[in-house]
Amino acid sequence: MAARPEKKDTKTTVPGGTKKAAPASATSRKSAKAQPEDRHVALKEILLAKREALIQEIKQQLGQSVTEEQQRRLEAAMDSGDQALVDLDREMGISLQEMRNRERQLIDDALDSLDEGTYGVCAECGGEINEKRLQALPFARLCVECKSKRELMEKIERSEQRQ
Repeated sequence: MAARPEKKDTKTTVPGGTKKAAPASATSRKSAKAQPEDRHVALKEILLAKREALIQEIKQQLGQSVTEEQQRRLEAAMDSGDQALVDLDREMGISLQEMRNRERQLIDDALDSLDEGTYGVCAECGGEINEKRLQALPFARLCVECKSKRELMEKIERSEQRQ
């Protein structure tokens, strides 16, 4: 049977006979400092990947747009029901593009706040936004609690306006 290596005692005896832990090594201090840096890099990668995906969706949608000449020919050959469907489809495409562009702008804002060191801080309460929330919604500006409160207030306001 092989001899087991002896455990090193990391505690030192101080006057009075008590033991206290030895100071943390330089490597453990470096890893503690590296964690925020690693988080920063990981969050930036998430934001950049989401931004790139949105840009590709926008480009794809724009590439599928019908030219004005093609549109005139289609409109001349359609009845009013067909025209209404084409108009609806066009409006939905425009709305989708606007939504994607707003989301891209929010991601750009999040990248700016990441560079400024304010990313992940709730715009209302100043608390830290949960990392799982940031991974799911990388451009979140509010923590879950503040977002829930805001949505509740908006719901109350909408119901009051209907009455």
